[in-house]
Amino acid sequence: MDNRPIGIFDSGVGGLTVANAINKLLPNETICYVGDTARVPYGNKSKMSILKFSKQITNWLIKQNCKVIIIACNTASSLALDTLKLKVSVPILGVIDPGVKWAVSITKKNRIGVLGTRATINSNVYHKKIKEENEKIHVFEKACPLFVPLVEEGFIDGEIPSLISNYYLKELKMAHIDTLILGCTHYPLLKQTISDSLYPSIKLVDSSLATSKELKSLLEKETLISNNEKGKINCYVTDYTETFENVVNRFFKYNINSIKRLDVF
Repeated sequence: MDNRPIGIFDSGVGGLTVANAINKLLPNETICYVGDTARVPYGNKSKMSILKFSKQITNWLIKQNCKVIIIACNTASSLALDTLKLKVSVPILGVIDPGVKWAVSITKKNRIGVLGTRATINSNVYHKKIKEENEKIHVFEKACPLFVPLVEEGFIDGEIPSLISNYYLKELKMAHIDTLILGCTHYPLLKQTISDSLYPSIKLVDSSLATSKELKSLLEKETLISNNEKGKINCYVTDYTETFENVVNRFFKYNINSIKRLDVF
């Protein structure tokens, strides 16, 4: 048994979808979550900046004695995960591989779509990893740079998100995909809006659920499961805003133990 916390970080509120999924699957685990709200979004930043931010937060989480670190950000997972794995002594997981494996396992037509930030899509990481799993699969990718700001501002549903979603997804809809990867941890909060822009038969892949299952397997394999009576989510943000608090209260208020401002970067 190991009661040390699980460290999770993202550029903002989106990674809480991963923390929430883990909390449901592993309710005894304590989570230390960092939302880099002062520098959100990561999707329009350079690789150098994203790597710098990821290193800073990872080092802080290690100082908090975290037993595992999860990069709950597709952009950082695509650009920083491999580098961080070489530099840290604790297990570190990204959110891309779990989502890819799930999507490949459920597609029937071998036509998978991917939504992501510009940085994630430009990295070509999803296309590469899907082809590694099954080279016969056709991959259709679309950058959706406005989705993260919508979520961070609390625009989850309504006319504005619907118009933007319809605009972004019309090409993927015409590509006759049968599976769509939500390649950003902010996007599950727009799941209904995204689903409404597509044919009902298209299956959405939420990487937060797949990541929580992979974490559970890792903790069991490495004998790192906690025996806390009840886990909790301690949330830290680099810029405490009313908007962030409103989104947390709307979607995650029952799972968050505390929200504190972090001023160490």
